[in-house]
Amino acid sequence: MASPSKYKYGDIIYELNRPKSLNAFGGNLLIEVVTALRELNEHPDTVFTVITGEGRFFSSGADVKATAGKKEVEHFSPAAKKIDFMDSISTAIELLRSMIDHKKVLVLALNGPAVGGGAAWFPGVADIVLAADTGYLQVPFSALGLVPEFGSATNFYHSLGAHRANDFLMFGRKLTVQELEQWGLINRIFPTQGFHDKVVEFLEEQLSVNDGKSMMEAKRLQNLPLRRDRMLAVYDAAEALAERFVEDAPKQRFAEKNRLLLGG
Repeated sequence: MASPSKYKYGDIIYELNRPKSLNAFGGNLLIEVVTALRELNEHPDTVFTVITGEGRFFSSGADVKATAGKKEVEHFSPAAKKIDFMDSISTAIELLRSMIDHKKVLVLALNGPAVGGGAAWFPGVADIVLAADTGYLQVPFSALGLVPEFGSATNFYHSLGAHRANDFLMFGRKLTVQELEQWGLINRIFPTQGFHDKVVEFLEEQLSVNDGKSMMEAKRLQNLPLRRDRMLAVYDAAEALAERFVEDAPKQRFAEKNRLLLGG
């Protein structure tokens, strides 16, 4: 276990910790996860870094309530609009880089369902994925006029193959953890009741059998040739996402859905 941090965390406890908002990506959550990953990189006794959540969801993705109240900015050109958007996602890009470059064995512990960015960003770059038996992954990117975010198209293609990845990312198919275990994305499934204790027990068992430095070296050697492609995929996806916002595609999709809901 890590020693007490020198930083004061509000939205994480070395874990996702916004259960009332279903661990949505609002507040300081993203910057605090980046800070924790950076800190744990240098922790001398840490072998496993575990990203997990509190409550019934791992993460519900973007914090829609937090962004809904923001005043719309007028840009004098599409280029200015794109640059402004790219600036707004710089923390997310650094989060992905931090996970890709993380020195310790990065364990994703899906304590519950993950939607949107919560489903797309983490599983493909984690070294080990553990899941509660009631969990699932789902992304509504196409329905919202978005694109697979921050390298997830490449990561899921490598993990699941093209056709399964397309079903998930293009069509928004909900994938249960049982399916994902069969397809090789998830390593182990544990009962939702007592999930976090089971994760700790499992990882402690691995430490009792295996040398920590050897496991970290195995991770480094496996990921070394993938690093450039993963980072390029992050930036390619960020650029494509920015263009969708320049075109106002998400705004138009939301307006269209609202009209349908209101019967207009």
